[in-house]
Amino acid sequence: MSELPNPLIPGFNPDPSCVRVDGTYYLVASSFEYLPALPVYRSTDFVTWEHIGNVATRPEQTGIARSVDAAGVWAPTIRHHDGLFYVIVSIVDSPRGCVVFTAEDPAGPWDDGTTLEGIAGIDPDLAWDENGAAYVTYSALELDGAQPVGFHGIRQARVDLAAGKTLEAPRSLWSGVGMVAPEAPHLFRRDGHWYLLIAEGGTDHGHAVSIARGPSIEGPFEPAPHNPVLRGTGFDHGVERVGHADLVEGPDGTDLLVLLGTRYAGAASPLGRETYVTEVEWADGWPQPAPVRANPRPEPVDEHFDFTAGARLTDPGWLAVGRPPADLVTTGGAGSRLTLIASHADGGLDTFRPTFVGRRQRHLHCTFEARVEAGSGRGGIGLRFAQDFTLALTAQRTASGDGTRITARADIPSFSRSWSVELADEQVLLRLRTEPPAPGRAAWLPNGDRILLSAVDGTGTEHEVAELDGRYWSVENAPTFTGRVVGVFAEQGTVHITEFRYRGEGRS
Repeated sequence: MSELPNPLIPGFNPDPSCVRVDGTYYLVASSFEYLPALPVYRSTDFVTWEHIGNVATRPEQTGIARSVDAAGVWAPTIRHHDGLFYVIVSIVDSPRGCVVFTAEDPAGPWDDGTTLEGIAGIDPDLAWDENGAAYVTYSALELDGAQPVGFHGIRQARVDLAAGKTLEAPRSLWSGVGMVAPEAPHLFRRDGHWYLLIAEGGTDHGHAVSIARGPSIEGPFEPAPHNPVLRGTGFDHGVERVGHADLVEGPDGTDLLVLLGTRYAGAASPLGRETYVTEVEWADGWPQPAPVRANPRPEPVDEHFDFTAGARLTDPGWLAVGRPPADLVTTGGAGSRLTLIASHADGGLDTFRPTFVGRRQRHLHCTFEARVEAGSGRGGIGLRFAQDFTLALTAQRTASGDGTRITARADIPSFSRSWSVELADEQVLLRLRTEPPAPGRAAWLPNGDRILLSAVDGTGTEHEVAELDGRYWSVENAPTFTGRVVGVFAEQGTVHITEFRYRGEGRS
């Protein structure tokens, strides 16, 4: 088939799983501490993907209101069986545990989910044998809250999905070739064999894909002679950390692996783990995946949200930390603007549960803008990689009340710095722009993308407030599980937003 775009789903969309039903593809990805959880994407050609909804839109579906950073909703699998869609997922640092959600339409609504007792681990896969019996195969990672305390390999148990019970003691399956952290199992049947696809090597530079096959869904499994069958480390293909793969047949019959990976801007990976794709050929009954190569989409993306029309956050791409975005904003009042009111528990973007609604950064070269009126509070536009890795560009009325003080603030663990300017306007346009390093600069130098924070006054004049090295808000320095989310927030009092725009440049 013709060359596919890579990343397939850009921005923070790790741990992808994909299923084909009646010629249409549905893909889900991890969401960790954010709500809504488990984004669902749809395509008919494997090129154009639409974000059609999210599996978990209500807090009770995940129970992550008090989950720590990088915990929450990990590594789903989506499957279709007897006319019903299933998403099985582990929810870490939550009483929900291993949960199976179902829906007739993957766009939703999805049910509240059933917890499967007896599945202690992460990355669950769901498969049915030839007789219709359901099996859950998973990585038996032992956790203390969200902290790993032991790896026990790949395990499997037959389950009763309706009752939420395991029907047998979990058995150990093949757990890879001895690399660290065997995880992300997916089972599929082909040419009379059952294949067990896993990730191993950890989710950093050692990440890899390995495979084994056996005569039944329970094994025993024989490893491929050339494991790992795919890895990115040591190859100059523009994509690193490849792994956590799922297999699906493409529109022209070619087998495809969807998997996670990261790409560089300079010496850093600012967008986190994205969804990629690569083609698979078969030899002697074993898959031979092609290297994963970067091929960013050529067309730009321009999204404009005008809140003066009274629109709420209905687009499925909005995110908030541990709470639904709609719970953090109101509309109406003068001009029907979007209003955020900082709660008494919030102290800024770097708090446990900030008053913040945002969207995934999906391009290396992009611009986020928000038109802000500080009102009686302080807030504006912010970038969040994790609780301790944030950038903020805030607006606050000056003491005299006849202007606005703009402050840029950079926060990473053990370091915080701020810069300020004052403008005469009551309403200002705040801008956060990212740019990859200039062509010709040595990629091995310790630099990331440029992050420029500025404000535009009523005359259209742009005032630069700060310029920062983006490597400090990238996978190499921040927690690796998520990615950049940029949006608007209130850290004190009431803040009004009249419009929000995201523009991502093509080929980035």
